[in-house]
Amino acid sequence: MSGTAVLELEAHVLIVLALVAVGAGFLDTLAGGGGLLTVPALLLAGVPPVQALATNKLQSSAGTLTATVGMARLGLLRFQDIRTPFLASLVGSAAGATLVQVLDVRSLDHIVPVVLVGIAVYFVLVPSAGDVECQPRIGRGVYRFGVVPAIGLYDGMFGPGTGSFFSLAGVGLRGQHLVQATAHAKAFNLASNMAALGVFIVGGKVVWSIGAVMILGQACGASLGSMAVARGGVRLIRPLIVLMSLSMTARYLWDCCIRVFW
Repeated sequence: MSGTAVLELEAHVLIVLALVAVGAGFLDTLAGGGGLLTVPALLLAGVPPVQALATNKLQSSAGTLTATVGMARLGLLRFQDIRTPFLASLVGSAAGATLVQVLDVRSLDHIVPVVLVGIAVYFVLVPSAGDVECQPRIGRGVYRFGVVPAIGLYDGMFGPGTGSFFSLAGVGLRGQHLVQATAHAKAFNLASNMAALGVFIVGGKVVWSIGAVMILGQACGASLGSMAVARGGVRLIRPLIVLMSLSMTARYLWDCCIRVFW
C-alpha cells in the first residue's frame, strides 16, 4: 500500500512554494493557520488535493519541529513539562487520522468556524488573558488526558486552527502565560502533525520533492517565529491569533458558499 507520489514542477514554482513556506512557518509558530497559505499555494501549483494535504503535513511537521526545538533552546520549553501531553496528542491524532477514513466529518464544517470566532472574541474581550500566569480552571490530569488528546483527535481528522486551540486551552484552562502556552502548543502540534503525516506516508500520498523544498522554507520561517515569540511575546502573539482565527473563519465561510452556489 505504501508508495511515493511523483509530481514534477518547474524551478520557479518551487521557489515560490519555498517562499510561501517561510511566511507560513513564521505565522504558524506565533498563531497557527499557516496552512491558509501553503495548501492554496500547493493547489494553485497543480498538486492534486489529497497530495497537497499530505505534502502540507510534511512541511508543516518540519516547521513545528523547528519551532519546538527553537523554543526549547530559548528556555521556553522543558521536556518534563510536555512529555506526557505530547504523547497524548500523538495518540489522539493517530486515532483521528484513522477515524476520518471511516466516518463522515462534514459536520465539523459548521462547528469549526464558531469555535474559531470564539477564540478571536476571547482574546479581544479579555485583553489581559495570558499576560501573567493564573489559577488553573481544570486539573492537570483532565488537561493532559482529556483536552490535549481531544485537540489531537481533531487535528488528525480535520486540522485547521489546531495551534490556536492548543494555545487557548493553555491560557484559558490551565492559566498559562500566553508565551508559555504558545511554546507548548508547538510541541503538541508537532505530535499531532507527526501522527497524521505517518498515515499519509503509509498511503503513499506525500510528494517528497516538493515537500523537501518547502521544508527549507518552513525551517527558516519557524526559526524566525521562535525568536519573535521570545522577543515580542504577548504583544505580538495575541493580535496574530485573532487575525488568523478570523482569517480561517472567512476561508471556511467562503468554501461553504462555493459548495452551496457552485
